[in-house]
Amino acid sequence: MNTSGYRALTQSVSQQLATLRTDIPDVMKGFGDLARAATRDGALDKKTKELIALALGIAAHCDACIGFHVQALVKLGTTKAELEETLGMAIYMGGGPSAMYSANALAAFEEFSSAA
Repeated sequence: MNTSGYRALTQSVSQQLATLRTDIPDVMKGFGDLARAATRDGALDKKTKELIALALGIAAHCDACIGFHVQALVKLGTTKAELEETLGMAIYMGGGPSAMYSANALAAFEEFSSAA
């Protein structure tokens, strides 16, 4: 994980994604459309979907995914208890590596929560 923290990591990745939106606009538009369709409220609400996305980011060992989804979860009013139950499921399904990335997700939650 970037030692500068999750806020710096998500800002840095956002800058690079902006370059991709310029260089490969059709791909990035398609990805954005997919993200909007997948995350809109339906049978599951947006917060539940973001919790699922966080668990998948942990399973994929993706620090940027953890940063972006935790940031969204803080904005959606996720409690620490909700986050930790999600982390528990990620650890249950992914074992030791998911425990390490769950610790990173908790750090991201604390970072974004203190700034909110």
